Amino acid sequence: MRVLVVYESQWGNTERIAKTVADELGRTMSVQVVEAESAPSDVADADLVVVGGPTHGFSMTRPSTREAAVAQHGAPRAPERGIREWIAALPHLDRPVVAATFDTRVDAPRLPGSAAKAARHELRTLGFDVGIKAKTFRVHGYEGPLIDGELGRAVEWARSLVAALPSR
Repeated sequence: MRVLVVYESQWGNTERIAKTVADELGRTMSVQVVEAESAPSDVADADLVVVGGPTHGFSMTRPSTREAAVAQHGAPRAPERGIREWIAALPHLDRPVVAATFDTRVDAPRLPGSAAKAARHELRTLGFDVGIKAKTFRVHGYEGPLIDGELGRAVEWARSLVAALPSR
């Protein structure tokens, strides 16, 4: 089975989750992990697409929220293209591809909104099979680090993805 893991990260927390998930999936599948900035627009050959990004402004990031993260919160960089733009550039699928989404967001205060749920919705409109529930991983403050135990939760989530895939 072929898996594409696409992520967006500014402080490295989402990247750590994405790579942890990719490592676990890579035990039994062929996995490509890539930042949204350079992710391919052709995903038709994938059996599973995993998409993750930080929650900014109650949803997926925008250019303005990425720039604000740099200017106001000290993020080391602002990707030119995030998961929002990557998803928007995808063509509608001819056959459903299973997709799973995750996000990272601050642990406190607990704010509404979810990049993972927004991404899941957008992927569904493009014909992806999004029957897998979106997952959230928590970080301390804007910059992190990840809350203790989140990498372990990422491994368990990756295992649940394998179990949820239709057998081929």
